Formats: sequence, C-alpha cells, structure tokens
Amino acid sequence: MGILSIRPKTECLYDEISLGEVMLRFDPGYGRIRTARRFDVWEGGGEYNVARGLKKCFGLKTAIVTAFVDNEVGRLAEDFIMQGGVDTCFIRWTAFDGVGHAARNGLNFTERGFGIRGAKGVSDRGLTAASQLKKGDIDWEYIFGKCGVRWFHTGGIFAALSATTPEVVIEAAQTAQKYGTIVSYDLNYRPSLWKAIGGKAEAQSVNREIARHVDVMIGNEEDFTACLGLEIEGADEQLTTLDVSGYQKMIATAVKQYSNFKVIATTLRTVHSATVNSWSAICWANGSFYEATRRDSLEIFDRVGGGDSFASGLAYGFITFNDPQKAVEYGAAHGALAMTTPGDTSMATLEEVEKLVKGGGARVDR
Repeated sequence: MGILSIRPKTECLYDEISLGEVMLRFDPGYGRIRTARRFDVWEGGGEYNVARGLKKCFGLKTAIVTAFVDNEVGRLAEDFIMQGGVDTCFIRWTAFDGVGHAARNGLNFTERGFGIRGAKGVSDRGLTAASQLKKGDIDWEYIFGKCGVRWFHTGGIFAALSATTPEVVIEAAQTAQKYGTIVSYDLNYRPSLWKAIGGKAEAQSVNREIARHVDVMIGNEEDFTACLGLEIEGADEQLTTLDVSGYQKMIATAVKQYSNFKVIATTLRTVHSATVNSWSAICWANGSFYEATRRDSLEIFDRVGGGDSFASGLAYGFITFNDPQKAVEYGAAHGALAMTTPGDTSMATLEEVEKLVKGGGARVDR
C-alpha cells in the first residue's frame, strides 16, 4: 500500500473535484492596472486552477463546484471553464436581478510585475454568488457517494469569502472522508480577504477548525504562520531567510498539532525580483521529508497560479504513483512551468513536466 489510501479509478466517476470561486482575471500585460487601456481576460481561482491543471496538463477527469450569477459574465466564465475541459455540471446558477444588488460574478485585476516592481492583484468580488454558498446548498452525498471522487481539493481563499463558506468546506470534507476520498487543502493566505473580517486572528480561527478535516495540507511559510499560527524558528520578520531546516521544523510542529495530516507540502521560494526567483518544494509523508529539485534563478513570466500548479502536480503524483518523492517533483516542475506563461492556469503539457522532472533543460524541441 502507498502513502495514501486512494480510491481506485474503477469506483469513481471523477479523479478530482475542486470547491472554490472562479473569477474573470483582467490582465494588462506588461502595463499597469491604473493606466491600462485594454486587458486580456482569463479565468482563474485558487481551487479551480488545481482542477484545470489536473485535466488540461495531466489528463484526469475533474469538475468544479462553484456558483455564478446567470448573466453574460457568468456564462463567459463558464465558457472558459469548458475550454479547459473541467466538468461544469456542479455549477450552481443564481438568478440575475439586472444590477447585482443581490449577487454578482467576481472580477480579479492582476498585473504581473517586473524586476523590482512586484506583481499586484486587486479583486472585485463582494457579494459574489460563490461567496453566498452555504451549508446544504450542494448535494455532497450525491457527489462523493453516488458519483465517486478520488481526490477533493479546496482552500483558504474560498473559506475567506464569507461567514458561510467555511461551513461549506467542512461539510464537503466530512462527506468526502466518509466515502474514502482524499481531502487536500491549500491555505492560500490572502491578507486582503481577511482584512475586514478579523485579520489573522479570524484566519486562524477558521483554518484551525478546517485543518481537523484535511488529509493533505498545502501552503507556503506565510500560510502556515498566518493561518495556523505556527512559529517558525530561523525566520526573519519578513520570512525571507528561512532555510529547509526551518521548514522541516515548521512541518514537525504542524504534525504534532494535527495528527490527521497524512501529507504536508510546501513550496520553497526566494524572491530575488519579480522576474527571478529560486524555486523548490518539500513534502512530508509517513515521517519522512522529500525535497524537489532546486531551481535557482528561475525566470518568471507570470507568477500567479504557480502555487496552484504545484498543488495539481502534487495531487497527480499521489493519484498516479502514490509516491511522495515523485509527487513533490511533479508539483515543483509543474509550478515552475506554469510561471513561464501568462494567466492563472497552466499551459504546460505532461510531456514538458516529465522532461523537467527528468532533468531536461530549455533547448529547442524540433
């Protein structure tokens, strides 16, 4: 038996299902949001990006559980999702009141950053249909019990959207585990989402409760400190000088507090500039640590979604091989490739990921 007890494909209609909000991302290219005259438009969402990566890059059958207002903007987001091959049958549609007083669809304006200018995101997601999801809205018994799902993924972005979304996460996770589905959760701390509802104290209150229902916990050093309140020995105030041993101590503390964690994975990133990062990842499983190949001076085209692509590669590694070393390598390679293209979602192929995992470089393929 491998590290995780994953349901066989023959028992399940879906390899993976994500729960989260999907927004339209408005990208000003090399320009700034405040001076833009045109935008490229993509779809994106921390939890959704994992489902799309698993489908589009890794070829697994995935679906998204979310909600949209039924108007042209919502249908545009749906169209993007369908282009990515993610099943849309679990989308919950809310009636449009003509203005958006009761509910609306979310927008996310994100610029990539360059050199000493960091990437910047400005979301416009108040009163979105997804944020108003509440316990009992989704038939999880049907999804996990009737359809069958091997892996369920959600995260801290969705949990931060309202007072009701954490209850939806817990309801889904409990039902998933009832039917033997692996539950992964990306802490994905976003200060802007928690700012008006209690800050770090509320983030910790919510995420500590959710953490009790998680099998595979994912995040970076800021996520674990801000969302779970873990102290990290050896880190400076800005969390810029942490070495691998510091991460290992952090993870060891998490394991002691949450005995239900079967896997913990975190990306290792040093930001030299917006366009040059060092990049790697580590994974804890069954009492041992596994580290991915370190890539120093990785050139970044668009860093948004790199962590989500790491999560999808990690999930693929476990679903396919049930091997933590392969999982962390696939995750780190997929995350690195995703940051070489624009948009939140990965444009990488499985062949490109495997080439990088095997040590391949950037020579021309022809």
